[in-house]
Amino acid sequence: MAATTTIRLAPELRARLQALSEQTGRSVHSLIVEAVERHADYEAQLQALVRDALAADAGIEQLAEVYRAEDVQAWLERLVTDPQAARPTPWRR
Repeated sequence: MAATTTIRLAPELRARLQALSEQTGRSVHSLIVEAVERHADYEAQLQALVRDALAADAGIEQLAEVYRAEDVQAWLERLVTDPQAARPTPWRR
């Protein structure tokens, strides 16, 4: 069985939920549960994104070559006219 949680809603939010409930034929409870589920999913995805970004950044620091953005942009522009254009020199390794 699901646990019960009590939340306090501002009167304006409660009124918005009540209006949505009437418009959609869904209960206020179901609207709140769906909103909480969606936000929990969003937060979990955001945490995973941050964790992956930090891991990728650590990997770059240890293993990968790092290039200056302007060097990469210039190389890409050279590739348009010369498909064999030399890659830029890494800024650091």
